[in-house]
Amino acid sequence: PVVTLLDTPGAFPGLEAEERGQAEAIARNLSAMAVLKVPIVTVVIGEGASGGALGIGMGNEVYMMENTWYSVISPESCSSILWKTWDFKEQAANALKLTAQDLLDMGVIDGIIPEPIGGAHRDYDKSANALKNQIVESLKRLKKLSVPKLIDQRVEKYSKMGQWIDTTAK
Repeated sequence: PVVTLLDTPGAFPGLEAEERGQAEAIARNLSAMAVLKVPIVTVVIGEGASGGALGIGMGNEVYMMENTWYSVISPESCSSILWKTWDFKEQAANALKLTAQDLLDMGVIDGIIPEPIGGAHRDYDKSANALKNQIVESLKRLKKLSVPKLIDQRVEKYSKMGQWIDTTAK
């Protein structure tokens, strides 16, 4: 199996990175991960921003620690693009819907791993055990699937992201 613990501020947004093929590298990595013949479990354990996070974030099951975030762009970068200053990063974060609960509600992730009161850094052992238990549980479930089913499930999961789906408000 592949287990990805995701904590990255994202890919460098400069021209030099694009000249060196950063976008292509991210796309190639996603293509390769999509067809791996083993279960993939991904857990966001810190920040998950931009193409850097997307490029390593593919999984059959994706989880987030309770106090982490995952987005196509960091709140600071979003604020700097929209308002030309980082001063509106909180507004950007709210608009991006990047929290674990937001992403669970939208079906982007499969679950939230609870953290001790005050965050994972308050009790490393408890946090590590919660993380381990989720990974073990996921792998037990996923190892029952055939290789074609693993690949189909993974591709279907990521094909749905970014689609506009009409729903009734809760």
